[in-house]
Amino acid sequence: MANHKSALKRIRANNAKRLRNRYQAKTTRTFIKRLKNTTDQAEAQELYKTVASMIDRLAKKNIIHKNKASNNKSKLAKHVNSLAAAA
Repeated sequence: MANHKSALKRIRANNAKRLRNRYQAKTTRTFIKRLKNTTDQAEAQELYKTVASMIDRLAKKNIIHKNKASNNKSKLAKHVNSLAAAA
């Protein structure tokens, strides 16, 4: 248990940030799954814009590594482009 008032506050703040980060990361993962399951190309392109923005935000806040963000966006862009070729 923390002995200082500031340490107790830090624990509360860290927990609040942890929950916020987990919520944002989980929401982004859900959107990524939704995009991967999309077969309509027009819908996928619109969804890709949203997902790419969400991924960039996670990387900016250091919730995920910038290389992981770049890798995810690249794979998703490839998926969206493959839908265009298939149609």
